[in-house]
Amino acid sequence: MKGVILAGGTGSRLMPMTEVTNKHLLPVYDKPMIFHPIMFLVNSGIKDIVIVTGGESAGHFLRLLKNGEEFGLNTLVYAYQKGSGGIADALRLAKPFIGPGESMCVILGDNIFEYAMPGEVATFRRQEFGARVMLKDVDDPHRFGVATIDASGVLTKITEKPANPDSNLAVTGVYFYDSRVFSYISQAKPSARGELEITDINNRYMEKGELTCGAVEGWWSDAGTTDSLLRAANLAQNGGTSKVPRKSK
Repeated sequence: MKGVILAGGTGSRLMPMTEVTNKHLLPVYDKPMIFHPIMFLVNSGIKDIVIVTGGESAGHFLRLLKNGEEFGLNTLVYAYQKGSGGIADALRLAKPFIGPGESMCVILGDNIFEYAMPGEVATFRRQEFGARVMLKDVDDPHRFGVATIDASGVLTKITEKPANPDSNLAVTGVYFYDSRVFSYISQAKPSARGELEITDINNRYMEKGELTCGAVEGWWSDAGTTDSLLRAANLAQNGGTSKVPRKSK
C-alpha cells in the first residue's frame, strides 16, 4: 500500500501566518505539521509516500524532508498542484505514483491523530477493493463531511458541511482507496465552489456498495484554523501523535 499526503492549498484561514509559507510547514507543538502525517503513515506500516503540495513554498518541503530517509521511508516523491482545486483534484496528481491494482492510504496534511492505524491498513488490505473512511464523533460536525449510518451500521450517506447534520460522525482526513479512484476523479464535476469534492468520490463508491467505515481510536484534530491549530498543539504536547496503538487488528 502506498501513502499519499495532501499538503497543498493556500492556508487562507491561517493568515497572516501563511503569508510567506505553506501551512503544513508551520509548527504543531515541537514539530513541523508535515512530520505528523508522515509518522502516521510510517507507524501504520506504509513507507512509500508521495506528498502533493503547491505554491511558492513547495521547494521548502524538499529542503526539510529530503528523501525521507530520516523517517525510515523507502520512497518519498513530490507532486506539484497548481492553484487549489479541492482534495480530489490534489489526489489525482498522485496517479503516476500508484501502480495498477495498488491501493493507497490518503491523509490530509493538516490532520493529526493520536494513534497510527496499522489495524485499519490491514483491514483494507483484506477488503481488497473499494474505499474506506474513518469516522470520529465530534462536537462541531457542521465543519466536516458528516456520515449517516443505518441501524445495521452501514454507511448510507455523506453530506459535506451540512447546516443541520444527521449525526455527530465526522469523516476525518484519512481515506483508503483502490486505484479506481483516479477514474472516478476524472469523471467528477466541480462543485458550486469550483472544487472537486472528495465527498463526491466517496459517494460514488457508496453507490456501488463498496464504501466501508471504521472508527478513529484516540483523539483527532485538524489544524487548518487558528483554533484547531492551537488545539492540535496542546494535544500533541500532552499525548504525542501517531503512536502505534495498543492493539492492532
